[in-house]
Amino acid sequence: MMDAVVQAVAKNLDLSRNQPLKDLVFEAFRKTIILGDIPAGTRINEKKFAEELNVSRTPIRYAMRRLAEEDLVESAPGMSTLVKGITIKDAYEIFDIRKELDALATRKAMAKMTEDDFVTLRKLLEQTEREIDQVPDTTVVSYFTDFNQFIYNHCDMPHLVSIVFKLQAYLVYFRDISIMSRERRVLALQEHWRIYQAMVNHDEVQINLIIREHLGQSLQFIIKEMREHNLD
Repeated sequence: MMDAVVQAVAKNLDLSRNQPLKDLVFEAFRKTIILGDIPAGTRINEKKFAEELNVSRTPIRYAMRRLAEEDLVESAPGMSTLVKGITIKDAYEIFDIRKELDALATRKAMAKMTEDDFVTLRKLLEQTEREIDQVPDTTVVSYFTDFNQFIYNHCDMPHLVSIVFKLQAYLVYFRDISIMSRERRVLALQEHWRIYQAMVNHDEVQINLIIREHLGQSLQFIIKEMREHNLD
């Protein structure tokens, strides 16, 4: 019978996706560790995982290297890999950084966007508002992502965007779970409208305040999900 920890990874291993096996294995491990389905302190036996997942050890080793780079596991020569995972303290730190970076990106985008750009962003919000209760949750998530991506695309700060994406990746699974709540979806849309209006008004003070509030709300929903996954 498949080991429970291996089974948790197997559940997140989607072989139907058109990606290299090593990337699929890495993403499966990553999601399973971040969601706490492989508890911190667990040792990863590469040989056992390779046998039970019916893959070679090469993609397992690749996944362990990538996870070590992200500080989600710890490995040493001649030793099995130890899961470190992610904690609520990590979530607070990530969001403290994001509040500063997102506010900066939004102010920069505001200064560079044309009238047509503002029209495009407003239409995206209007579409989200019309469809928020009509389309699948995953579509609503994609609309929220599009709003954020639009701002990142127009801030003209590629290094900032790269840092933000790396930070987002740690908590994206919890964000996607939390946004399935209608309460969070509606609140997030209201916050996006307020961010948009502050940008239209070129009000940097309001942008800073609203983004801190918006990300603070997101953090609380994510912490709630983390606690439900017994992470602390």
